[in-house]
Amino acid sequence: MMVVRGRPVKVRRVGLLPGTLHFSPRGKPGRPDEVELGLDQWEALRVADWLGLSQEDGAQMMGISRASFGRILRVGRKKVADALVHGKMIRIKKGKVPMEESVKPVPKSKIFPFKAR
Repeated sequence: MMVVRGRPVKVRRVGLLPGTLHFSPRGKPGRPDEVELGLDQWEALRVADWLGLSQEDGAQMMGISRASFGRILRVGRKKVADALVHGKMIRIKKGKVPMEESVKPVPKSKIFPFKAR
């Protein structure tokens, strides 16, 4: 019989589902290595870096502690930086983290309201 230690992982709220699940570098021959970004990491990056909210506000939005939000954000930023620096593909996956099930995909125009020049 296996004994589970530690606290159970808290359910995380995600405001939007990503419109794109894969990002791949151009100009790199062959199939690039891959970095897997969890949906909770994607949401933390979206809330903190794109929306510009504080870690306290982001944690409240996701229904987790500020410390947990900070850890998720730090790991997500490290993965994105690794992919950019080493020319790796980024794949967004739900992973093994419990998520609130009421979230629906949102059109890209709502996620990215700014038009490219």
